Amino acid sequence: MKAPRILIKGGRLIDPAEGVDEVCDLLIEGGKVAARGKGLKAEGAQGLDAKGKVVAPGFIDLHVHLRFPGQEQKETLITGSKAAIKGGFTTICTMANTDPVIDSGAVIESVKAQTGKLGWIRILPYAAVTMGLKGETLTEMGELRAAVAVGFSDDGMPILNAGLMRRALEYTRLAGPPVIAHCEEKSLTGAGVMHDGVTATRLGLAGMPAEAETVMIARDLLLAEGTRGRLHIAHVSTGAGVELIRAAKGRGVQVTAEVTPHHLTLTDEALNTYESRFKMNPPLRTEADLEALRNGLRDGTLDAVATDHAPHSRAEKELDLGAAPFGVVGLETAAAVLLTELVNRGTVPLPVLIASLTARPAQVLGIDRGRLSKGSAADVTILDLEADWIVEAGSFASKGVNSPFLGWRLKGQVTDVLVAGEPVLRNGQFLVNGESA
Repeated sequence: MKAPRILIKGGRLIDPAEGVDEVCDLLIEGGKVAARGKGLKAEGAQGLDAKGKVVAPGFIDLHVHLRFPGQEQKETLITGSKAAIKGGFTTICTMANTDPVIDSGAVIESVKAQTGKLGWIRILPYAAVTMGLKGETLTEMGELRAAVAVGFSDDGMPILNAGLMRRALEYTRLAGPPVIAHCEEKSLTGAGVMHDGVTATRLGLAGMPAEAETVMIARDLLLAEGTRGRLHIAHVSTGAGVELIRAAKGRGVQVTAEVTPHHLTLTDEALNTYESRFKMNPPLRTEADLEALRNGLRDGTLDAVATDHAPHSRAEKELDLGAAPFGVVGLETAAAVLLTELVNRGTVPLPVLIASLTARPAQVLGIDRGRLSKGSAADVTILDLEADWIVEAGSFASKGVNSPFLGWRLKGQVTDVLVAGEPVLRNGQFLVNGESA
């Protein structure tokens, strides 16, 4: 079906890729940006009033556990896609730790076919680095790249064998897609459930030291430097890790990195309640780490904000802290949490935040998204910066409600989303083929 002709009027257009931050109109035709400027007129176009709102490129999430295939009790394509739309994400990248693991051309082709049928958002799959995520044998990375893998990751499991990691990085030098590294030295984290520090000692909980992340970041940076391969470091949580990445970038290492909303806004003190919705890997760190992460986002050391959306069933997360799985949901709250805690407090400028959700992640992947220049795909997210709301489990589109932000009052909300010029969210209501879903 032909995408509608839409004129978005009077919004504050923030397009970091184009260096644009101005109040103007945006005309969309045939699923693409046809024009932008002040006082645009378009006979017969649908009008979308964006006065007082922010108009941005559709958000891109580099790190989502969609749980498809094989774990639909935690999330389905429909619930995960709706959660993404509600959060303003028009493109999401899904991790390979599914059932079966995405470690062959046949599996990734099947996943791509199924996600393509839904068609609401762009779902880009990562493939595993090692067969079965076992860290023993490399996958056929060339075959997987040909079958549309946009990157390679064993996320959830670190690649402990340095030789295997080196070979994987050598491959990326030729083929392009990065290796996304989950940096964790398992011999240091052991049975830990939170950051190893004063708070863990006081609570009597087993800790996961910061060095478990930083020693692996250091190793992988050296391997990337030696191979001239492409490395992307997932969910950075430590100040020391930020410093290592900053120094490596200064030496010309081909490295990018991401940080999550929860690591930018919460510390290990959240575990005072012993609630498993604050249990994630890497764990929440200290106030000093949090400040270093914010500085890294501001100065571009950390390229992107990624949610690490990881839904679990209520039954799993209701287990005691030691037995409950790691992971939190984040697609639906990411933008609002960051607007409330960073932008509204003057910690991170709004254009920098928008860049970390649009242009920067697009650059990491090398995809033609994350901008609203003439001729670009019309993936658009509209934000009401004044919207005031409370995070409640009953309002989630995701099947997972394991959010660390339950009960928070937030200021700022996604109101409208277009994917390739097709409205999928209007005034906070889902649309499917123009009808309420």
